[in-house]
Amino acid sequence: MTREEAEALARADILAPLRAAFDLPAGVCYLDGNSLGAPPRAALARLRDLSEREWRVGLVRAWNDAGWIDLPMRAGARIARLIGAGPDEVVIADNVSANLFKLGGALLAAKPGRALAVAADEFPTDQYVLDGLAGISGARLVRLAPGEDPPAGAVFVKSLVHYRTAAVADMAAEERAAAQRGTDVIWDLSHATGVIVVDAAAAGARFAVGCGYKYLNGGPGAPAFIYVRGDEASALRQPLSGWMGSAAPFDFSSAYEPAPGVRRFASGTPPILSLAALDAALSLFEGVDLRATEAKARRLGDIFLAAGTAAGLSPILVEGRRGGHVAFRHPDGFAIVQALITRGVIGDFRAPDIMRFGFSPLYLSYTDVWSAGEVLRDVMTSAVWRDPKFAARGAVT
Repeated sequence: MTREEAEALARADILAPLRAAFDLPAGVCYLDGNSLGAPPRAALARLRDLSEREWRVGLVRAWNDAGWIDLPMRAGARIARLIGAGPDEVVIADNVSANLFKLGGALLAAKPGRALAVAADEFPTDQYVLDGLAGISGARLVRLAPGEDPPAGAVFVKSLVHYRTAAVADMAAEERAAAQRGTDVIWDLSHATGVIVVDAAAAGARFAVGCGYKYLNGGPGAPAFIYVRGDEASALRQPLSGWMGSAAPFDFSSAYEPAPGVRRFASGTPPILSLAALDAALSLFEGVDLRATEAKARRLGDIFLAAGTAAGLSPILVEGRRGGHVAFRHPDGFAIVQALITRGVIGDFRAPDIMRFGFSPLYLSYTDVWSAGEVLRDVMTSAVWRDPKFAARGAVT
């Protein structure tokens, strides 16, 4: 693709006006929204207003006056639209790890004696949580080889978009197979929500978790969400039975009575500052067609894949649908990513040799990505990444 062709795509981009809604530093092409989304101006303004007015002036009254107490379900309803769920089937709570534990524990308790299952190349936190849950429940944990089916009757955790390859699973096909095997699937939507079309209801999905800080742009450590289909929620009792998941928190009863529906999967007091930032970020998706975001993310990724391939890198190619990021393999991938960052192109690295680049369609333009591809080609041609300073690693890669 030529620069002129990229500019023509940018002029025709129906999502282009949303770029102004983000506060991005000059001179940076941010290709790591698959790890941490860029800051929306609305989220930054919401944090200022909440801290300077609602909290400072309203104090404890703001739980009622500013509607803090209802925010987990209100923001959850905004996410519900993005994943094809009903507005009362999603609640914001805790983080992905805790939510996986709650859902997995609830499903094990509902049908004792079943196994837990997860692919051996699944996102590590999902495996760690199931390992811990197996340890305290006595359930057998089965790590699956590529293409291997989970045992009949198992609780199976699976990402819709694979965190390394960006391959998109066929949710509907997986759910049909699960129904035949008596398996319950908990979907991890962390790398999918806000960038590709997800239709949980149409696919027959009943359980899911996801984070708020990637393509939803809720900020570092933004709270996560739980989806439980309406006809399933009230039949489950989750193990972290905190007061915000009770039917009447302010009755202060000693006996726990779970709230109806998905709200029972809340636990402790919601983190209002981060939750409000996420809620404000979610407002940007109002009126956005996710078919357009998925198509744009795919096209942006194609541009960058072509540039990296031309530069001699080995791409991880995906058959069928692809999520919002692309990846290359290189034994010195970490150093290459660091060299790119010094030139204003920010991606990330995943051990042992994977360079990932994410394409958030709300704030990236076609010309941004075309220019980033040129930087990638120059870094590879010049071999500037061989400088020893680019091999020094911090705690986060």
